[in-house]
Amino acid sequence: MKTDVQIAQEAKMVPINEVAAKLGIKEDDIVNYGKYKAKISLRAFEDLKDKPDGKLILVTAINPTPAGEGKTTTNIGLSMGLNKIGKTAITAIREPSLGPSFGVKGGAAGGGYAQVVPMEDINLHFTGDFHAITTANNLIAALLDNHIQQGNVLGIDPRRIVWHRVLDMNDRALRNVVVGLGGKPNGMPREDHFDITVASEIMAIFCLASDLEDLKERVSNIIVAYKFDGSPVFVRDLQAQGAVALLMKDAMAPNLVQTLENTPALIHGGPFANIAHGCNSMLATKLSLKLAEYTVTEAGFGADLGAEKFFDIKARFGDLKPNAAVIVATVRALKHHGGAKKEELGTENLDQLARGFENLEKHIENVNKFGVPAIVAINKFPTDTDAELNYVLEKCKELGADAVLSEVWGKGGEGGVELAKKVVEVTESKESNFKPLYDVEESIKAKIEKIAKEVYGADGVDFTGSAAKQIANIEKLGFDKMPICMAKTQYSFSDDPTLLARPKGFRITVREIRISAGAGFLVALTGDVMTMPGLPKVPAANNIDILPSGEIVGLF
Repeated sequence: MKTDVQIAQEAKMVPINEVAAKLGIKEDDIVNYGKYKAKISLRAFEDLKDKPDGKLILVTAINPTPAGEGKTTTNIGLSMGLNKIGKTAITAIREPSLGPSFGVKGGAAGGGYAQVVPMEDINLHFTGDFHAITTANNLIAALLDNHIQQGNVLGIDPRRIVWHRVLDMNDRALRNVVVGLGGKPNGMPREDHFDITVASEIMAIFCLASDLEDLKERVSNIIVAYKFDGSPVFVRDLQAQGAVALLMKDAMAPNLVQTLENTPALIHGGPFANIAHGCNSMLATKLSLKLAEYTVTEAGFGADLGAEKFFDIKARFGDLKPNAAVIVATVRALKHHGGAKKEELGTENLDQLARGFENLEKHIENVNKFGVPAIVAINKFPTDTDAELNYVLEKCKELGADAVLSEVWGKGGEGGVELAKKVVEVTESKESNFKPLYDVEESIKAKIEKIAKEVYGADGVDFTGSAAKQIANIEKLGFDKMPICMAKTQYSFSDDPTLLARPKGFRITVREIRISAGAGFLVALTGDVMTMPGLPKVPAANNIDILPSGEIVGLF
C-alpha cells in the first residue's frame, strides 16, 4: 500500500474554480490561493441566505486508541460515498495544527483513498489562517504588557494576567517562561505562559463567530487580566478589537479544496477537542448547509468530548439541527479497550471485543441522549474476522443503532457507498429530536455534574479548593450562565487515561475553571490536560524532508 502522501501526490485534482462552479458559487466570490485552493468570500452568504439548509451529519468516534479509528478518513469517505449515490455532499472539517503534524499524532487530511488535497499544503501553512490567529493573539499580549509599561492607568495587577501568548507548535520549554527581563526599558518582569494556537480563545472565537462584526464583539469581551481591585480587564479596555479583526479579516473566509475524488471540502478553523470545543468554523458549516444536500462535519476525539461540545456549544450557539451522528469504531480499537496488547490486535478474541464494546455502547447511549439518531461506521481492517465484525453488527442492532462496514481507506468513495445509503435512509426515515443536555441557566456545578454523570458515567464531581473559589468569583462577576467546555483526557470517559472501555465507580476532579467570555463558555480543566503539548522522543519532523525535485517525503 502506498503512503498517504504518495496517494495524494498522484491525485487528479481539478481546478478549484470548477469545484466552486459546480456548487453554484459566483466567480467574484472566489479568492484563489493558487490553482487548487481558494477562499469563499463572506459576500456569498448574502446570495444564499434564503436558500433552505441541507442535512447535517456529525461524524464522531469512540475514545481514541493507538490501534486507530479513522474518524476524519470516514468523514471524507462518507462525503465521497454520498456523491457516488447521486447526492450533493460537502465535507466540512478542521484545519490541521503544525504541532501534531510535526509531533506524533499526524495531520488531519484523512488517509488512504479518503483524503483531502492538496494534502501537503493543508497539513502545512495552508492559506495562513493559523498565522493570522497566532499574530492576533500575540498582538493582544503585546498591547497588554505595553499598557503596564506605559503607566498602567487601568490599574492592572501583573500577578493576575490570564492572557497567554501562543505558538502553533509543540514546545514544552515555553509552557512557563519569564518575560520583561533586561531592565526597565524591556517591561515589567513577570511569569508568562505559552499555549498552542489551537487551544487559544482567539481560535475558539474564530470558529464560533457568525461574521466579522460578531468576531470583533466577541474579541472585545475577552478577559485578559484583573485589576488590583479584582475587577476584570477586557480587550476592549486595551482598544485592541479593531486591530485584531483587521488581522483576521482574510482568515474569516472559509477555505475550499477537494477530496481525491473531487468532492468539495470546506476546511476552516481548528480548535483542539480536549482543551477547546473541537469543531470547524460556524461559517464553513453554515455555508456548506446552503450549498449541498448533505454536510458531513466532525468533532474531535471521542463523542464524550467532541460530540458533547458540538451539541452543547456549537449547535446551541449556531441554532444547528444535526440530523444524525456517525460513530466511528474499529474492531482493533474495541479490543484495545477490552485489554488487548498491541501485538494481539490482529488475533481474533471475542472476549476482549465484548469487554471493549462497552465503550461503543456508552457512546451510542450518549448520542441518543441528545435526541440524535446514531449510526455506527465499523472502519474495517484486513485483520478483522467475520466473527468479530458480525459480533459488533449484532450488538449494535440490539442497541437499536444502525451499523455498517466502511472501507473508505482502501476503496475511497466506493468503500463508503453502503454507509452513505444508510445515512440517507436514517435521515429520511427517522426524526432527529435534537436538544442540548443542560440549560445554561443552571449553576456551574450542576452543568459540570450533568456532563460528568450522564455523558462520562461518573459517580460525581470533586472540585478542588481553588476551583471552588474560581466558581464563586465567576458567579460574582456574572459569567456563570454560559455553556461548559470540558478539558479532559481523550483516552477515557474518566479523567484517568488508563481507565479504558466503560469505567465505573469513578469521580471527576475539576482543578480549574477559566472564563472564555469572548468565546462564550467556561473551560473546566480536569486531570493533567496540557494547553501546550510537547514533542515525543522521536518527532515526526525527523522523517520529513523535501527533495531537490520538490517532492515531499515523510509527511504521513
